Amino acid sequence: MPPVSPAPVVLVTGAARRLGREIALALAAGGWRVAVHYRSSQEDAIKTVADCTSLAGAAAHFCCDLEDETAVHSLLPQVIGHFGQVDAVVNNASTFEHDGAASFSFAALEKHMRSNAGAAIVLAQALHAHVLARLAASAVAEQTGRFAVVNLLDQKLWNQNPDFFSYTLSKAALEAANTMLAIALAPQVRVVGVAPGLTLTSHLLSEEKFEALHKLSPLGRSSNPADVAATVKFALENASMTGTTLLVDGGQHLMKFERDFSLM
Repeated sequence: MPPVSPAPVVLVTGAARRLGREIALALAAGGWRVAVHYRSSQEDAIKTVADCTSLAGAAAHFCCDLEDETAVHSLLPQVIGHFGQVDAVVNNASTFEHDGAASFSFAALEKHMRSNAGAAIVLAQALHAHVLARLAASAVAEQTGRFAVVNLLDQKLWNQNPDFFSYTLSKAALEAANTMLAIALAPQVRVVGVAPGLTLTSHLLSEEKFEALHKLSPLGRSSNPADVAATVKFALENASMTGTTLLVDGGQHLMKFERDFSLM
């Protein structure tokens, strides 16, 4: 009998809390071994690892400041050293700090670009190099479409307003990189975007306000964490998909909002 292939490994950035945690748990439930990335939420990361392990049998946490290019270059090798392989990366972590056209600065732009676009590109680059090395060392051809990067974007890109100016620019850069990486990393690695709508509340919104804004879409509801996590899993496992973005927002991108949800 041929040897049993180990369960695939996925690195999910920003997986300790909130949407990243939901993505990690959904993938673990689907049989993925999850590398849980975090920056400062170590206790939450440990809890997410324990919950993923109970579902998939194996998970681990990895600390990295995604604004630090040297640290980002070391992240995937750490995951490979622990699990022996990486099959996919989900770039979920995101810096989200307010500025506008009047308060824009080089410093704010650089901070968002480093963590939201630069880190995602470097991790995609690293996955591709790892896959090439695996293929060169393997006597058996790997299944086409098996390896993938999923980049979390934002419906805001299709429904722009001037709030969170540097954040939006960084996500626009990542959306462009999504296309270019899909071309550059083919055929070994697929690259897919997932763009949620208003999904989780924050300190900027009361629960009542969030519920009202969540209903502002053609379908009467925006995305919830389970919707987004299921879409990420679909993108990772659909071997024919690359160079495109799946909008998961109840149609919010079809509407026009003058302000960001958090400021409405």
